[in-house]
Amino acid sequence: MKEKIKEIMAAVFEMNAADIKDSADSTTIPNWDSLNQMNLIVALEDEFNVRFEDDEIVELTSFESIENYLKSK
Repeated sequence: MKEKIKEIMAAVFEMNAADIKDSADSTTIPNWDSLNQMNLIVALEDEFNVRFEDDEIVELTSFESIENYLKSK
């Protein structure tokens, strides 16, 4: 799951998946803006067949928070 999340993040943020660290978040990835946040959410929902609620979306601003949320589903 970890590598798949990083692949999706890399595609959305137009970067190399190997450059996405486990500590990556919206402050360490330059292309992580509000538009790409929504693109990321849609891509994650499609890939993992989940739906995020609005209050969850605002919390998903790091690799770790995304991974933890998906593991809990």
